[in-house]
Amino acid sequence: MSDHTLSRRDRLRAQTSAEIKAIAMKLMADGGPDAISLRAIAREMGMTAGAIYSYFATRDDLITTLIGDVYTSAVDAAEAARDAVPETDPGGRILAWAQAMREWALANPEGFRLIYGDPVPGYRPPDDGPGKQAEERACSGLIGLVAAAWPTVQARQSEGRAYDWADFDPDLVAHVRKDFPDLPPAGIAMTLRVWGRMHGLIALEIYGHLRALMHDPAAVYRDEMHDLIASLGLIS
Repeated sequence: MSDHTLSRRDRLRAQTSAEIKAIAMKLMADGGPDAISLRAIAREMGMTAGAIYSYFATRDDLITTLIGDVYTSAVDAAEAARDAVPETDPGGRILAWAQAMREWALANPEGFRLIYGDPVPGYRPPDDGPGKQAEERACSGLIGLVAAAWPTVQARQSEGRAYDWADFDPDLVAHVRKDFPDLPPAGIAMTLRVWGRMHGLIALEIYGHLRALMHDPAAVYRDEMHDLIASLGLIS
């Protein structure tokens, strides 16, 4: 069998896999995550159930691949935007990450719902895989943004709850103490607050709540992110 035949077969397989994933996202958009099924996709594509199982053995395999693709594209966009801003501008890097995540979510609303919103009924994610790896990258990216700004942020913190390592997930604590040894427990709490302010408005917009109330949700998001970095004492 020639290399040409093999490469053509590989290309056709890749194209079919991409079509399967695209239809799965369309089914989710039309009917929610519970609408994703290999049999429904096979019907849409005019394939037999047996043929589609040669691409994804189970629905969970397909969901795992979708989450990996979606999450990786989101983190790629956020990291690229962050890295386009100098490290000497921690506020600007936070803004760049936040804006990239919103733009990605608007371009991929079903993807945002898949990784941050609607759970897929009955789906059990594997302990390791592309989705988990992308999640860890996103987590490290956000923690890194706060860690870089922490000397300024810490000086601006008012008296409040004294956080302890025991307040957080042990795996998260181990990751922070290994990769960001200068960040205290309060830094983890700040990271969660930053994440909440970024993603809260994005979720309201993706699920249609802001559009019902105003014409330009981008303005509210932009103001919220500028208020965030101002509250941290950062200048973009």
